Order: sequence, then structure tokens, then C-alpha cells
Amino acid sequence: MSDCIFCKIISKEIPAEIIYEDDNTLAFLDINPINVGHTLVIPKAHHENIFDMPEDILSKAVLVLRKVAKSLDKISDGINIGQNNRLAANQLVNHFHFHVIPRFENDGLKHWPGKIYNESEGKSVAEKIRENLE
Repeated sequence: MSDCIFCKIISKEIPAEIIYEDDNTLAFLDINPINVGHTLVIPKAHHENIFDMPEDILSKAVLVLRKVAKSLDKISDGINIGQNNRLAANQLVNHFHFHVIPRFENDGLKHWPGKIYNESEGKSVAEKIRENLE
């Protein structure tokens, strides 16, 4: 994709601090890190989100994700792994990617707040999800 910033990083048109690269996957530092070491793991093949991601490419990216997470875990106190799909979920670049975010004691970051289902809501939503499983 000619206008995709991640594709431009893959083709080396835009510089990035590359952490790992193989034939299928690239990992590089996020230019707006949540914490120092925040790394993005992306497939080199352009796919917008998890919904159009072929399983073989996703599997290869997950293996690199694990490798990067293990490395970051050695220099931090914990790891968050995030993957956003579509604008409502805050996907800002339409090229599938994982965020690997090192966490540090007292880094001030908060996790999103949880909610509670009412009596029938949990059963209802669970049924809708089961109906749509492929």
C-alpha cells in the first residue's frame, strides 16, 4: 500500500529503529512510546486488521511477538500486549500490528476500567458471540 506508513518502514522509505526482522515479520520501536521500549510487531504483508489476516502470517507474527516480549521482559517489570482493530478500538494505522509495551512498577499507567453485566445481559451477549463463531 503506497500510503501505508508501516509499508514504508518495511521498504525502508521511512527510517525506524528496527529490533527484529525476518522474511515475514518486522519489529521496531514505536515513535510515540507508552513506555521506553514500546515495540510494534507487524507482518511484512499488508493486511488491515485481524479480520483479513491469513492464519499462516498471523502465526509467524505471534512467534516474533513472543520473542520480542521475552526480550522486553528481561529489561522491565512486566509486559502488556495490545492489538487494536478498527477506529472504534483506536487502530490508528491500518496495517495489522501488535503493541508490546514494557511495564514498570509505579509507571503511572492504568488499565481500562471493568464493567459488570446485569442479570440477563451476560447470557444474552454470550449467546450472540457463540452464534457468530466461525
